[in-house]
Amino acid sequence: MKTVFACTVLLASAAAAAAAADVPAPEVQIAAAVLAAPAELRDDAAVLGYNAQGEVVKLREGKNELICLATDPNGKRFSVACYHRDLEPYMARGRELLAQKVTGQKRNDIRWKEIADGKLSMPREPRTLYVLVGTGFDAAAGKVNDAYLRWVIYTPFATPETTGLSTKASDSAPWLMSPGTAGAHIMINPPKK
Repeated sequence: MKTVFACTVLLASAAAAAAAADVPAPEVQIAAAVLAAPAELRDDAAVLGYNAQGEVVKLREGKNELICLATDPNGKRFSVACYHRDLEPYMARGRELLAQKVTGQKRNDIRWKEIADGKLSMPREPRTLYVLVGTGFDAAAGKVNDAYLRWVIYTPFATPETTGLSTKASDSAPWLMSPGTAGAHIMINPPKK
């Protein structure tokens, strides 16, 4: 019995060490995460990243309105985001639901209902989200491989009538996604190279 217990502890320790090895150091996560933000806002942005257990933790306190989120070390693709701090309750709830394997429209419907019920905070004025994706991050060079940056401006309950925007996806003009909902937002997708 002691041998089985010792083996179990050893395997658990080895698994934890392997997981920790896959999580970049905090300074690497911070350097990568802030690249989604406008250059003049990077140094003062708060940064959330991942610990060895894969949990989202605060890596750096912020001095401005932005929160940046490091790429998930278990993700298949490099993806970082920076967003206005007023969006954090909405974003945090989205991460909670993802951890529960709730995805897609169902995840949105839950959050939108919680906003309608007054259980989840969502600003009524526009707030910006910056999303930077790529195939990887070269920490030595401080560059994202095959980088693509897009912008999202949350405008809760906006419609084509209130904004003058189309709801048709476009890589050449801003467009409105999820019109009339608490999660309505303007998508700005520059043309891809």
